[in-house]
Amino acid sequence: MQRWRGLEDIPQDWGRSVVTIGSYDGVHRGHQLIIRHAVDRARDLGVPAVVVTFDPHPSEVVRPGSHPPLLAPHHRRAELMADLGVDAVLVLPFTTEFSKLSAAEFVVKVLVDKLHAKAVVEGPNFRFGHKAAGTVEFLVEQGGVYDFDVEVVDLYVTGEAGGGEPFSSTLTRRLIAGGEVEGAAEILGRPHRVEGVVVRGAQRGRDLGFPTANVETLPHTAIPADGVYAGWLHARGEAMPAAISVGTNPQFDGTERTVEAYAIDRVGLDLYGLHVAVDFLSFVRGQAKFDTLEELLEQMAEDVERCRDLVAAAEKP
Repeated sequence: MQRWRGLEDIPQDWGRSVVTIGSYDGVHRGHQLIIRHAVDRARDLGVPAVVVTFDPHPSEVVRPGSHPPLLAPHHRRAELMADLGVDAVLVLPFTTEFSKLSAAEFVVKVLVDKLHAKAVVEGPNFRFGHKAAGTVEFLVEQGGVYDFDVEVVDLYVTGEAGGGEPFSSTLTRRLIAGGEVEGAAEILGRPHRVEGVVVRGAQRGRDLGFPTANVETLPHTAIPADGVYAGWLHARGEAMPAAISVGTNPQFDGTERTVEAYAIDRVGLDLYGLHVAVDFLSFVRGQAKFDTLEELLEQMAEDVERCRDLVAAAEKP
């Protein structure tokens, strides 16, 4: 799959394509409906399928300080899109200048002049251009002018997550913030993942017999509520069952919020400096402070056993 950053990265000889545009944070099951439709349409027409997305999130430019917690970094979204059959991902740097492009200018500069759209696939509430003035109806009009079709896909998907609320990135973020990682996984179609580099911490886990990988997460990452979770630690191409702790470590009067993963039954792991990923499978318990160190150690041993059972009962990613 080709990955482009900015319009100038698109090959000069790029031909017609089927395009879909959006933030697509998380590439959740509603997003997947649209992207799969775009891929299927591209295959029918014999042209590539292209996803257009933005960095940073448009809200951060329009309303500084409002950047939402991210469900997946751009490289992870690209991987998920590639799995769906997407041929190219275009990440457009979302600047103040870019935000001032009218909907008509966006159509010409991006869809017509650069991607030579043969068809555009979007959800019913798609908006684009300066002040989100562009609508699906306007896009249809432009398609008549510039010779591309517009197809609207209903991304309305519901399940048990959120009590039947339609699946969305906003709902997913809310569930993750509340520690409801099982509900988030139902929306995403996979466990929520947090990535970052393993850094040296206080190394208390090593002293206590449970050495953890302290993950310095990427900026704006959506991190689950404080507590203990079962999941997987991905490193060096391996998915290892893990007990994951999120929080400030109140037992030792900590103040910095961290994500730490203990690879169950693994001895002698040296992951310092590696980029790793942590998948959150199930919530085990909330963060707590114990009266004695012995009580903490006893609870940690129980947590590990619980996590071992939960991971063993789940499908390995």
